[in-house]
Amino acid sequence: MALDFSGQNLRGRNFKGRQDLAGANFSYADIRGANFTNANLTGANFSHAKAGLQRRWAIFLVLVSWLLSGLSGFLWAFNGYVVSLIFDKSSLMYEFVGWTALIVLIAFFFIMIHQGVASGLGAGAGAIAFVGAIAVAGTVARAVTVARAIAVAVAIAVAIAVAGAIAGAVAVAVARTVAGARTVAGTVAVAVAVAVATAIARAGVARVVVVAVAVAGTLVSIYISWQAMKGDEKHSLVRNIAIAFAAIGGTSFHGADLTNADFSQAALKSTDFRKTNLTGTRWHQAKMLDRVRPGLTYLQNPKVRQLLTTGRGQDKNFDRENLRGINLQKANLADASFIGADLSEANLQDADLSRAKLKQTQLDGTDLTGATLTGAYIEDWGITNTTKLHGVRCEYVFMRLPTKENPDPLRKPDNKQEVFADGDFADFIKPIFDTLDLYHNQGVDPRAVAIAFKNLAENHPEAELEIVAMEKRGDDKILLKAKTAAGSDKSQLSAEYFDDYNQLKALSQSQQLLLVEKDSYISDLKNMITTALGQPKSYTQGNTIMSDISGINIQGSSNVSGIAGGGSVANLGTISGNVSIALNQLPDATDADKPGIKELLTQLHEVISQSSDLPETDKADALLQVKALAEAGTNPQESTKQKTAKNAITMLKGIFSGLPAVATLVESTNNLLPAIAKLFGLG
Repeated sequence: MALDFSGQNLRGRNFKGRQDLAGANFSYADIRGANFTNANLTGANFSHAKAGLQRRWAIFLVLVSWLLSGLSGFLWAFNGYVVSLIFDKSSLMYEFVGWTALIVLIAFFFIMIHQGVASGLGAGAGAIAFVGAIAVAGTVARAVTVARAIAVAVAIAVAIAVAGAIAGAVAVAVARTVAGARTVAGTVAVAVAVAVATAIARAGVARVVVVAVAVAGTLVSIYISWQAMKGDEKHSLVRNIAIAFAAIGGTSFHGADLTNADFSQAALKSTDFRKTNLTGTRWHQAKMLDRVRPGLTYLQNPKVRQLLTTGRGQDKNFDRENLRGINLQKANLADASFIGADLSEANLQDADLSRAKLKQTQLDGTDLTGATLTGAYIEDWGITNTTKLHGVRCEYVFMRLPTKENPDPLRKPDNKQEVFADGDFADFIKPIFDTLDLYHNQGVDPRAVAIAFKNLAENHPEAELEIVAMEKRGDDKILLKAKTAAGSDKSQLSAEYFDDYNQLKALSQSQQLLLVEKDSYISDLKNMITTALGQPKSYTQGNTIMSDISGINIQGSSNVSGIAGGGSVANLGTISGNVSIALNQLPDATDADKPGIKELLTQLHEVISQSSDLPETDKADALLQVKALAEAGTNPQESTKQKTAKNAITMLKGIFSGLPAVATLVESTNNLLPAIAKLFGLG
């Protein structure tokens, strides 16, 4: 029986490592400061629970924030003192130092406000290195002395500015996160700044300058903290530090299993979710989810947090997002874009996905029970035999993304006056994976294929063989796919089939005709194979030839899989989606004018995916090599990663070697591959 802690005061309780909390009821409980580290909380109910800090921890952190505020005020006041040296007429060097500090601070303020703390750190380090180089390179004794003094001034100004800005911003952000006391923390910083400035500055203009710089620096810190807590990505460093700091002593779910847990309407400020299993976790109307410590979970994305708490994602863009295991039950996702996104194992029960863009979306193990998919675009989507499609509501879908020229590309059903009846879509789209694949790679003899398959079916009735698709490969190759009964030995069936086929192929046409006589099944199958071989790209079932559908296999009149037609047996959409996910793990280039590994591989991914020069099988192989490069790109200077990259580049060159020199793909890769090799240290 599940444990019931509903409505109880559990502040500071230790549940660390407990495995008996699956399905436990913590609704309306006070779990501030509770420790659930590594606990099994599968299916637990935390609705309306109150998480976060206990009062004593909140008071302690507020006091620490005030201490940091005071430190910030002191540092800014000292920087003001350095600037005030402008008015020290006793030494020309002091004047140089003061003016240098002022210029550096103005530039630093500008960079910090517009580009963030991290950019300010980088710019400051660059300035110190530049001025230091001038000092070292000086040849005149006085020039060297002045240059060194300026270098010291720059170093002091930057170091104090960085320390003061971060201390002040973190102090205010922590105070705001913990107790909403940002005004108090800011007031402390300003008061200390003014007090220190008054104490260390000389009278007159110098004192005014010190106070002005101190107050200005403190106000910049307050502004940065305000922007950081609003979610401005430029100041994410401050926000992350503040939230991590504020989570000390808060509720901890670090490493816990929260699969299918419910946090509806829970208050979650200062809560630790690092390394937590959040598959299927419900967050509807959860409060202060932006104040949790998310680690690498999907909670780190502000857009995703908003979607989880509101359930409203209509017309939003979630392209290439990692949404694995997310719970979007009953969410409004109409017209949303999930191109290349990973929604594997997600709960999309009863979600509205009308007109959603699901191109190359990964849906392995996803629960779409009762979801609405009318008008969705499902080009190369990655459904599998574990995707749940029961009760899907769908009148029609599109097999391609829309364009201006073709706003309704490859609509299914083809007749725009027809719609799927209730339950028909699941049967239409359900993938077939348990098939016997009979690949004929040279000199296909349609009559021999038909006879050999009929013989195999008659010799093994227990296998329940049924042809579900024919795919043309190249100019004279064909893949025959047959559904089999569970547990059938496909290796034995394939070996027996090809032994028979090769013997039949060696017979003369007249000998084959003696075997066929008037067998209509063999005649019909032979005619279908002959017709399929004559099509530029075709998929055949029964007496129906489906031409140029790229990306589907046909069973009966309605069953479609996500296997890429005319290409690799593997799902091309799945491969491409996995490449996108791997690329998304790479860091962006630090210099916008110099593309890094992520940018170059993204370009390579796009030109391969869009290429009309490559056969589908080669395209799948090429994309697998791009995925290998993306995985190696996480540490491009490591010897094993470099070896992986070298092999992948060699494979790509081999795949592209048979294409015409003027092909667009060849022209693009001739530029991209050397640049990629160079970034791996191979060029």
